[in-house]
Amino acid sequence: MSSFRITRTLPENATDAALRADVLAGLTGAPKTLPPKWFYDARGSDLFDEITRLPEYYPTRAEREILIARAEEIAQLVEARTLIELGSGSSEKTGHLLDALAGLRVYVPVDVSGSALARAGETLAAERPGLDVHALIADFTAGLALPRTPGPRLVAFLGGTVGNLLPDERSAFLRSVREALAPGDALLLGTDLVKDERTLIRAYDDETGVTAAFNKNVLTVINRELGADFEPAAFGHVARWDPRHEWIEMRLRALTAQTVKIPALGTVVDFAAGEEMRTEVSSKFRRESVAAELSAAGWETTGWWTDSAERFALSLSVAG
Repeated sequence: MSSFRITRTLPENATDAALRADVLAGLTGAPKTLPPKWFYDARGSDLFDEITRLPEYYPTRAEREILIARAEEIAQLVEARTLIELGSGSSEKTGHLLDALAGLRVYVPVDVSGSALARAGETLAAERPGLDVHALIADFTAGLALPRTPGPRLVAFLGGTVGNLLPDERSAFLRSVREALAPGDALLLGTDLVKDERTLIRAYDDETGVTAAFNKNVLTVINRELGADFEPAAFGHVARWDPRHEWIEMRLRALTAQTVKIPALGTVVDFAAGEEMRTEVSSKFRRESVAAELSAAGWETTGWWTDSAERFALSLSVAG
């Protein structure tokens, strides 16, 4: 018999407190910034799902190609009895791993959205007899407290989401995951690779404007949650390649000089015409840099797979 349960390690009011802190710090800083996690309300999640189906946006298709071709090989190398997925969302892309891991007993999807976890977890428990689904409502970037489950354990962090963390944040995150696991447990990490600038820009600035709508959705979230009066149409979407840092930056550019009121924070924010606010960094990687960052955090890279066009990679690392 399968089972399903949800554990919350994220306090009920943590999301609201984090949004307030991030908006206040980000919009009063210089330059202005907002973390990308605030894109993802229900509308933002729908827009991102639409982005993954755009012809310009290759990462989702490339990662799926690798999982289809290599899931069984990965499963044989790990022989995991517990699969932990960080930022699981709908858990859709994990199906190939769940199918391949013959000895799997427990699946632990981790996300900040309890509703998404409930939908996905109940479906998986019903479809996969014998699999225990222990969903975890948690912010895995703020430390990872995992339930007691049988080993070996495999942590999957897919989609290239690790690239949204700045280098210091990424280093701390990789160390925190290592510290939450035992020697011999493993990490399957999805990383988007450095490639030509045109391909990268198109992936973050599609012709139909879906990514622009996704970017501006963060303003709608702030309006709704904090009573702000942002006018999304008064901002333009910008996607820029930074060759020095080897990352894409998404920004919002004020089209006119304007003042935005944020009543919940008791503050107003001025934007000069043309001023830009960074809303996302998406780092792109090379094999050597991925291995070096993992090694510094206590991981030994034992596997590396790319799609046929070498656009995206999955790496397998073992906790030392």
